[in-house]
Amino acid sequence: MNITISPGASSAPYEQIHDQVVDGIRAGALLPGTRLPTVRQLAADLGLATNTVAKAYRRLETEGHVVTLGRNGTVVPSPPPEAASDRSTTTDEINAAAILLARAAQRAGVGLPPAIAALRRAWQPQH
Repeated sequence: MNITISPGASSAPYEQIHDQVVDGIRAGALLPGTRLPTVRQLAADLGLATNTVAKAYRRLETEGHVVTLGRNGTVVPSPPPEAASDRSTTTDEINAAAILLARAAQRAGVGLPPAIAALRRAWQPQH
């Protein structure tokens, strides 16, 4: 998906980013598990301040359109929640992380059993 900003638009740039991401999710252009560009990258691409993009991402996350997975980035959850609750947000984060694991394993040519083994190792309590 290509996000663009229209300088002459009546809406602020952060609203344009928000609206384009929401429209992309609804249209199926941004599927569950899709990782959005980093705030810094999108700001640089659009020639905007990082705070402007961060404001759009915060609003998207607050509304449940995306989840932020720390160093793993901001992704479209699976499925997008209709109404955000603590439980559904947690489930969405787990689903998004699972999609990231599956895609990373597939890109690396790792099969399902080794990927599950990696998850089991990560599951073990840290001492």
